[in-house]
Amino acid sequence: MKKPAWLNKKIDLKVCRALKLLLKDLNLHTICEEAHCPNISECFSKKRATFLILGDICTRNCLFCGVKKGRPKPVDSEEPDRVAEAVYRLSLRHVVITSVTRDDLPDGGAEHFAKTIFSIREKMKNIIIEVLIPDFKGNKRAIKKVIEAKPDIIGHNLETVPRLYSYVRSMANYSRSLEVLKNIKTLTKGIYAKSALMLGLGEREEEVLEVFKALRGVNCDFLSIGQYLPPSLKAFPVKEYIHPNKFNYYKKKALALGFLYVASGPYVRSSYQAEEYLR
Repeated sequence: MKKPAWLNKKIDLKVCRALKLLLKDLNLHTICEEAHCPNISECFSKKRATFLILGDICTRNCLFCGVKKGRPKPVDSEEPDRVAEAVYRLSLRHVVITSVTRDDLPDGGAEHFAKTIFSIREKMKNIIIEVLIPDFKGNKRAIKKVIEAKPDIIGHNLETVPRLYSYVRSMANYSRSLEVLKNIKTLTKGIYAKSALMLGLGEREEEVLEVFKALRGVNCDFLSIGQYLPPSLKAFPVKEYIHPNKFNYYKKKALALGFLYVASGPYVRSSYQAEEYLR
């Protein structure tokens, strides 16, 4: 499908150079690079990045994602300290940490998330820490382990409507992911819950609105809604390009349900301009 006029963002690798050098120096990964995010120039030029921990190889087979799939390498125990060092060098006030899914680990990598949060807090006292976690196979103890590290925001993305799970993320489970978000809110107080949806995978409007209601039903606070853009020719094909007016419509519908903040637009991603959600 030919891209419409409103999807015209260009990637400028020159403005990414400084941040790429820092990441190389500290041997760190970002989801910005691994998932081929279209916002990478904009964010890297402002010294913002979403760090990808637990390696760069995912054990899941989601067809919409550009991250490498396969057998991951052993967990790097020094990675949390290197992430903290990067956060310190960049003088970040709001940092987002995500990971590949590690179904090969007993706790899914929850302990590594906690260690990363602790390492950042030791370096930077006054910083907002947001983590975007996998489903940990629904392991409640793993979720609690992340909660006990006291990040400010915990995100878990539903990604799409339940009908499409078997097509685009067959190793995930919609009900399980919804339960993860529910647990974030029931196991603690004072931590915000966040989720995200991609549009253009073949979903119907009524299905999208039902997901909004389901998210509010588990007290999800924040929502990101963006256009799905295939990261490669092998990825799941885009079925529809959503007009910006439609994104505005969805934003109004979501806010009316009680979300505290909704970002909705073609280039919105779950960690894009993340600092705006708490403002």
